[in-house]
This record gives sequence, structure tokens and C-alpha cells, in this order.
Amino acid sequence: MSTTPPLLITGADIAGEGAADVLVVDGTIRAVGTDAGAEAPQGVSRLSVDGLVLLPGLVDLHTHLREPGREDAETVETGSQAAALGGFTAVLAMANTTPVTDSAEVAETVLDLGRRAGYVDVQPVGAVTKSLAGEELAELGLMARSRARVRVFSDDGRCVHDARLMRRALEYVKTFDGVVSQHAQDPRLADGSACCHEGELSGRLGLPGWPAVAEETIVARDVMLARHTGSRVHVAHVSTAGSVEVVRWAKAQGIAVTAEVTPHHLMLTEAELGGYDPTYKVNPPLRPVEDTLALREALADGTIDAVATDHAPHVRQDKEHAFADAAFGMLGLETALPVVSTTMVAEGRMTWADVARTMSSAPARIARLAHHGQGVVAGAPANLTLVDPTRTQTVDRARSRSLSRNNPWHGRELTGAVHLTMLRGQVTARQGLVWGADHEESHR
Repeated sequence: MSTTPPLLITGADIAGEGAADVLVVDGTIRAVGTDAGAEAPQGVSRLSVDGLVLLPGLVDLHTHLREPGREDAETVETGSQAAALGGFTAVLAMANTTPVTDSAEVAETVLDLGRRAGYVDVQPVGAVTKSLAGEELAELGLMARSRARVRVFSDDGRCVHDARLMRRALEYVKTFDGVVSQHAQDPRLADGSACCHEGELSGRLGLPGWPAVAEETIVARDVMLARHTGSRVHVAHVSTAGSVEVVRWAKAQGIAVTAEVTPHHLMLTEAELGGYDPTYKVNPPLRPVEDTLALREALADGTIDAVATDHAPHVRQDKEHAFADAAFGMLGLETALPVVSTTMVAEGRMTWADVARTMSSAPARIARLAHHGQGVVAGAPANLTLVDPTRTQTVDRARSRSLSRNNPWHGRELTGAVHLTMLRGQVTARQGLVWGADHEESHR
């Protein structure tokens, strides 16, 4: 994108902790404070944002961009645009593409596609096993040493269920400070047909059950393997109160475990499935309200480190089936912050500083993205998200920047809206519009 002039943002509420001015020069935050304007060079542009909250750019640990292989559902460019509209400046692209991101070559291809799009930094996630088959380790070292500098590895969509193989992966990634992100699903307790939380509702609906223990046993095993190896393990899309208990215990023991929760598991429950709408089919499944409440508490108290979207676009022909036959997954990039704002901030469970921690600094730290999540401080890259905390909006799936429409938030009113997103000083999205390479607004 083209070079932008210096910018002085005035009256910004920095992570909800007080107003200050922010001077951005050459893609970097030059100064923060009431006197930031005194350092402004000649010709500086000014943006008055009184009443808006300024956050460090959001980072998503868990995004499915589908390219290469399923460009009909999403491309790196359209997914990047959706991410920018959602306030993100970096996303981690999961490995279940076609071909699978299990080699340095594919990882570098995804990296280059992200750079070409230019809306967010796209960091490839490498597969743990070749072809996600769970039988042989992928090229972990080669991906780590490639131009993509892969540090997060996951077979997401499938569990690394072989304990010996998981141990070897943890030992391997430790050598370059990597992390394995586990899709915790014991296939002997919840196989590929399992699609609904196992309980009274699954029995009444006649849907194959996905019991909480299928997640919890893998989480428990993996934190013990992390303790044994001294390596880092990350639990993807935690969905049960039992998993929260395991992660809380592991952290108290000093085990290097981190965890994420999705916006949909924070707000939605299994009750959504009563109408058999496949939009709500997701893996892991939506759980009972007691699990949802436990996840909210765990995010607020720091047991769960990060919010991650698990943005999973699908074309209509993959979703519009009987519930049991439909594809897993739902959209999340454009609505993640409003969902967190509505569920956690508006309800008094979290502050905007907590949002900055769980949606920027913590995910950047977990992914080892050094140029993200540094906060709104002098010297940091100007990766910034400006939020209107009181604006309400009714979600319209037809207006999504994603190529897909499997949006569970359609018709819902959410509080809190992204006003502007900036990547290294360049505006990438503003007031619901994506800014193109020539800095002109691109309408939906």
C-alpha cells in the first residue's frame, strides 16, 4: 500500500484507561500523551476520535483462509479483508488447505499470498503431521527455518491422538520455541460423525453425541506431556468447564500451557440446535449454558489466554444439508470483537484493557509475533484498532466481506463496532469499508 502522511490521533481512549493523543510517523507510534502533538512534523493529518477506544491491532490465532484449494469458500485476500474489517492486523492461517501446509513450500506460498493482499499479516500455521494423517511428523524444522518462520503447528480439524507422536512433536518444536496447538478430540470417544454435545438435547434431536470428556481427556494428556517435555502446548477452541479446570490446574503447576476460546463458545449454547440449522454445526460443538458461563469466567480471570475466531467459511453446497451431514464451522472474523464487547465488556466481565490482552498481546505472544501486540506505546509498530464502544449494529450476512455466508450472528444486534484498522500506519479498513491498495475505499 502507498505511503501515508504522518497522523495525529487526538482524544483516543487508550484501551479504556484514559484519553491521550497518538502520533504515528513512518508506520511507527512516535509519541503517546497530551503533548504528542508537539512532536508532530509539518503537514501532519489529524483525526479526532473523542469517545472511541484505541486498542493495539487484534491478532487471531485461528483462521481458516481456505487458500490454496478451496478458493470458492475463501481466499487469502477476501479473508484478509474480513479480518481488517474486524479490527485484526495479524491472523494465523490454519494448515488444513489443499495441499496441506505441511512443507516449507506451501507455508511460503501462504505467506506470499498474505503479503500480496496487504490487509493483515498472514502467518502460516504448519501441520503437525503429514497430510494431517496423524501418522508421521510433517517438515516441522524446515517450516520453522523457511521464510515463513512457522512457530505454531496444528492438525486442526483433527486431533493428534497418538500420544507418542504428540510427545515427539512437542520435543521437536521446543528446539526453536514453537508450540503445538491441539484440536482436542479423542476419536474413540467422539468420531467424525459426532456433531452435537452429548446429552439430553442430542438424544431428543437424534444427533450423534460429542461428549465433553472427549475433549477433556486429550487436554489432560497433553498438559502432562508438556510437563514431561518442558515444551509449550496450546489448547485450541476450549469448549467445556472440565477443560477449563484442567488448564487452570496445569497453570498452577507451572506447566507451559495456553488456551483459546472462540466468540461463538462465549455467547452461543446448544439451545441454538433446536431448529437443526447447520449454520450452528461447529467442532467442538456448542455446549450447555454451564460450560459457556465457565468459559466466560476463565477468559476474564486469565485461565484462558486468548480469544480466537476459528473463522471457518463454507460454500452453500457444503452447509445446506441435513445437520448431521453438513460441514463443521462458522464465520467469525468480522464479528469477533463485537461479540466479545457484547458478552464480556458490556456485561462488566472484562475491561477494554482485558480485550487488548486477550485479543492482541496474548495471542501475539503465543504465536511469537514480535511486531504485534506491543500495545499503544511509543516505539511500537502502528498496528492499531479504533473501536466505537457504544455503537450497536445488526449483523447482515449479505454484507460480509467473506465469500461465504455461514454466519451465526445474522440478525443479531451486537454492541461495539470497529471504526478503523491500521497496519503499520496504513489504514486497511474504516467505518465498514475496506481500503484498497490505492487507498480508495472499496465498497462491499
